[in-house]
Amino acid sequence: MAGFLDNFRWPECECIDWGERRNAVASIVSGILFFTGWWIIIDAAVCYPDQKELNHAFHTCGVFSTLAFFMINAVSNAHIHGDTYGEGCLGRTGARLWLFIGFMVMFGSLIAAIWILFGAYVVPGNPVYPGLSVFFQNVLIFFSTLIYKFGRTEELWG
Repeated sequence: MAGFLDNFRWPECECIDWGERRNAVASIVSGILFFTGWWIIIDAAVCYPDQKELNHAFHTCGVFSTLAFFMINAVSNAHIHGDTYGEGCLGRTGARLWLFIGFMVMFGSLIAAIWILFGAYVVPGNPVYPGLSVFFQNVLIFFSTLIYKFGRTEELWG
């Protein structure tokens, strides 16, 4: 599954060679999504500074999503497949376990953001923008993680 974007074909354009720029494009798109997610929650925190409007504990979802971003992208695809020269601390099993825990934290943060949106804002009838900002922050960090992990290739030297 690590290379599911390997067969993705960019639209043919003779002016740009996308094959050589795949890592750069994936990194830039991922960075823009990550930045936008944090920008949205910072905007909501500035617009709703009161604890009753935007509970400060709701920022925890974004912090854990960011932590999961680093956990997921700390493991290379070669470690997961067992193609590395050194075994490391726990080898391939440890790398897979670390990746699994990272995805569990990411999905847990996303589910918590959905719960915050509906449980604290939609159902009680409060202003919805703070809940949407928490949700969109976590969704954008989630897609940023997926693009950065699976959108790049690890072949550094041809």
